[in-house]
Amino acid sequence: MAEAPGIPAESLAGCRARAARTVLDQVVLPGEELLLPEQEDGEGPGGAGERPLRLNAAARSRGRVVCGPGLRRCGDRLLVTKCGRLRHKEPGSGSGGGVYWVDSQQKRYVPVKGDHVIGIVTAKSGDIFKVDVGGSEPASLSYLAFEGATKRNRPNVQVGDLIYGQFVVANKDMEPEMVCIDSCGRANGMGVIGQDGLLFKVTLGLIRKLLAPDCEILQEVGKLYPLEIVFGMNGRIWVKAKTIQQTLILANILEACEHMTTDQRKQIFSRLAES
Repeated sequence: MAEAPGIPAESLAGCRARAARTVLDQVVLPGEELLLPEQEDGEGPGGAGERPLRLNAAARSRGRVVCGPGLRRCGDRLLVTKCGRLRHKEPGSGSGGGVYWVDSQQKRYVPVKGDHVIGIVTAKSGDIFKVDVGGSEPASLSYLAFEGATKRNRPNVQVGDLIYGQFVVANKDMEPEMVCIDSCGRANGMGVIGQDGLLFKVTLGLIRKLLAPDCEILQEVGKLYPLEIVFGMNGRIWVKAKTIQQTLILANILEACEHMTTDQRKQIFSRLAES
């Protein structure tokens, strides 16, 4: 039997490489290498072709490229590590580059630096609170990480309280660390969430959908009842309305809106508004 001719590894790598601009909002698979358009440098315009993204050549490129979830830097290459849709956000200055990430349906939340999450205080160890954020391990929260907190003026935090905060340390080699203050030392809405209300969990994809600037669901929900609502990037939502019945209705709507069409959602909202 004749042996099939071997295929060089370079050819396989070339077959896996795809241009990022042609696959935006399309499904990408783990192991693929992304190619970006050649950017202009200080000497003049670059070629019209495409090349693998060189992450260590930021000094020559006009814009800075930021790798988000689902992408990994491997030397001077950008590799896909998750299956999902490739997304891109242009920088505010419009000078090129921007943020690339993979939008995937992930069940377990992985802490990311800067994410605002809702956690549950599970234990107190000395000056540190242990907070369950839905990840593989609890996050640590110092009693000094609250607005106005000092050694004499400690915050009133008990086991079982709900905490809304953000991550300042989040990587695979260290324990996640949370704070309830911003860079200016202000709470800015973070801290202990009230005792009333309802906490429930949704998918991570629905959270990103609800927090999108052009999301119409929150505008429609806000017209039904006066409410207080807190979203955590870890898939947790806390909501509070005037009555328990209204709170449960809002929670059921938010849980079900992920699988509703626009017409179905508007029909439900119109019925609730008439009742």
